[in-house]
Amino acid sequence: MLMSFALSSLRSRGKSLALTFLSLLISVSVLLSVEHVRLQAQESFNRTVSDVDLIVGAPSGQLNLMLYTVFRMGSPTNNISYASYEMLQQHPQVNWAIPISLGDAHHGYRVLGTNQQYFDHYKFGNKQPLVFSQGEPFKGVFGAVLGADVAKALNYKLGDDIVIAHGLGAVSFQNHDDSPFTVTGILAPTGTPVDKTLHVSLQGIEAMHLPHAQLDSVLAQSDNLTNPAVQPDSVTAVMVGLTSKFATFTLQRDLNNYPDDRLMAILPGVALTEMWQMMSSVENLLRFISLLIMLSSLFGLSTMLLASMQQREKEIAVLRIIGAGAGTIFRLILTEALLLAGAASLTAVALVSGAFAVAKGWLASHYGLFISANLVTLHTAMVIGAILLATLICSLLPAIDAYRGAINQRL
Repeated sequence: MLMSFALSSLRSRGKSLALTFLSLLISVSVLLSVEHVRLQAQESFNRTVSDVDLIVGAPSGQLNLMLYTVFRMGSPTNNISYASYEMLQQHPQVNWAIPISLGDAHHGYRVLGTNQQYFDHYKFGNKQPLVFSQGEPFKGVFGAVLGADVAKALNYKLGDDIVIAHGLGAVSFQNHDDSPFTVTGILAPTGTPVDKTLHVSLQGIEAMHLPHAQLDSVLAQSDNLTNPAVQPDSVTAVMVGLTSKFATFTLQRDLNNYPDDRLMAILPGVALTEMWQMMSSVENLLRFISLLIMLSSLFGLSTMLLASMQQREKEIAVLRIIGAGAGTIFRLILTEALLLAGAASLTAVALVSGAFAVAKGWLASHYGLFISANLVTLHTAMVIGAILLATLICSLLPAIDAYRGAINQRL
């Protein structure tokens, strides 16, 4: 009965109700968006790489090294020698070493030069290995393995030829047309930057920059990965897995003081922590602004209910005549407020989910953020619960005013 009265009363004030509903909808949407992006961004970054003990590159700051090596964001400032990679590969405390070479692109997608170690040892999420949905790793100089999003967006299939461009832009004026790569495999989706990466051999990266005279001989021996003409002089970075976690800090110190090359070794977990510490002030500012917007909307709701009290004197009088007590009137006002806030919250969940479903591809390609469109989570439920509690508190004043008015009418 109380719910029916509340719905009827809200429908009778259509214009003011619509404006209040829109105000609540916008504020709840902003709050849910900020919270969802905050949590999803952190989860997206944390799940990108796992089981890597050290990342070794040229000195450039641990955050910068992490961003361009793992997240394909930014550009490397310098390379390390290939001899340093070989030293790591042969080090007694190193279980495996994955070379990474960056600097080229294909239609805006990053090209990563590496070797078989990448497909054997690279893991993401909860130590999940890379899986091929089609084909196999490259075995020759000019083989290419595509991330799931690259293959889907560019409609590539096994056996297609690909021409790589110099530089990282979507449009390039220098294409390596003389040394096309052939697609040998397509990786299954990972929800990480791997999906938007085109993987080729280190020798292929070196070969496509060779003069024409040398390139012809390489093309004639394209299956020979040991051809001295295509052995690289340097790599961008190396991902390292150790035989024992206890050796991590010792090896990191030794590499940072390595006399034969300028090296910097970082711990991925420490670099991620530093990144979130840097972002925490911006994160808290966004949350504060969204909370202020939410509070202003709730005060608007309270004001609307207070302003309607004089107009509702006859309505309250009728309710009193049919036997509704002052407590019932009090609960009626609170029910109306909760219904309005609840409807705005549910609509906001649907609206924000739809917005992220549409924008998730753009966010992934431009910012490396893999944001889920699913807002039906425990955290969302907690946020909506807090909104309803705040609505209840802000509605106490108009509810008390209605309660007093009901008692005065009886007197």
